[in-house]
Amino acid sequence: MQHKLIHDDGSKTWAVILETGDEVTACLQSFATAQKLSAAHLTAIGAFERAVLGYFEWDKKTYRRNPVDNQCEVVALLGDVALKDGEPKLHMHAVLGQPDGQALGGHLLEGHVRPTLEVVVTETPAHLHRRFDPDAGLALIRMDADTP
Repeated sequence: MQHKLIHDDGSKTWAVILETGDEVTACLQSFATAQKLSAAHLTAIGAFERAVLGYFEWDKKTYRRNPVDNQCEVVALLGDVALKDGEPKLHMHAVLGQPDGQALGGHLLEGHVRPTLEVVVTETPAHLHRRFDPDAGLALIRMDADTP
């Protein structure tokens, strides 16, 4: 993984380039931690040699794992970084193009890059914080003024 600060006017923007063999979730979590990101959004395009998409099963409060065991295009990857328990936490969704032109989408649990993934990470000015929501079984972003 390589990264470069490409804009800084009080709110920073980075280009983060992942290469063959990099796992996107681990790399971007490491980047967010190293940069001490508390609120950011990201977009990316590129390709994976394999990935795992998740579908949140509301009744079970868990993600169903849907492996994608072939080379695929990252048509769109969108996500954010917010604080959870004082640490940066990633939340990403992806649309993956298949060889026949069909698309698969969902929560990105893992993605193994081949040959590249081009990511743009932009800090957001307001801090976004996650708080556990017992109804959802997930930590969700809350805009309350009193959110720690």
